[in-house]
Amino acid sequence: MKHGLKKTDGNVSTVMQFVLLGFSELSNLQEFLFGVVATSYIIIITGNSLIIILTRLDPALQKPMYFFLANFSFLEICYVSVTLPRILVNLWTQDRSISLVACATQVCFLLMLGATECFLLAVMAYDRYVAVCHSLHYPLVMNQKMCVQLTVGSWLIGIPVQRGQTADFLSAFCNFNQINHFFCDIPPILKLACGDPFVHQISVYMVAILLVTVPFTLIRIFYGKIVSTILKLPTASGRAKAFSTCSSHLLVVLLFFGSGTITYLRSESNSCIYLGCKIFGKV
Repeated sequence: MKHGLKKTDGNVSTVMQFVLLGFSELSNLQEFLFGVVATSYIIIITGNSLIIILTRLDPALQKPMYFFLANFSFLEICYVSVTLPRILVNLWTQDRSISLVACATQVCFLLMLGATECFLLAVMAYDRYVAVCHSLHYPLVMNQKMCVQLTVGSWLIGIPVQRGQTADFLSAFCNFNQINHFFCDIPPILKLACGDPFVHQISVYMVAILLVTVPFTLIRIFYGKIVSTILKLPTASGRAKAFSTCSSHLLVVLLFFGSGTITYLRSESNSCIYLGCKIFGKV
């Protein structure tokens, strides 16, 4: 019987733990990779912590935009802390096993934090929309209470859906426990599902549509109105100043959704083909 599998009734093996195969083929570079990952982790934690401290201490930064930026920095610290410490332990100890509970916890937090990031980026886009398109009403609309409510909503919106998603999706695996990835993530784990993967795939895609497409659509709407307003400004300097208030956020949006699309679209291309055939009755 494979390590990490437990025999149950009906002579079926149920996964008790997984094995993460990421970096396992680079046996001669483990120390180097540990140094690279550890350095990256320290830089991310330090940089984002400085942003949070500065936005709290500097009176000039007591504005909604910087309040959201501080929350975004805290979110990034949480995000990398879900995956990088585990990768560091794997590289240091060469023990790549991870229990089912630990894997489920990692997946759950990744999904929740990913949903939070999507909606927080949408909230920041709304903040820039009000600042550019309704500048006279900006202090009234984006008051402290509104900022806190939008931020709390962004943090909480994905929790109930993603907890249920994780519980459903990690109860469906048997016989295979080797994950071809650096951490527990949806695409490589879906490949281990026993039985017909259609049910699991459709569940994942429905949640993705809800928690990714909705905030991305809102961001596009807000920036469409922002661009329209900027183009109507009479002077080039006014247009440049208005655009400069949005450029950094727009860059983060492009990097986040662009990198996510490249990473997951490529890894799920075969799954999407299968899902399409299943829906249209070709399988």
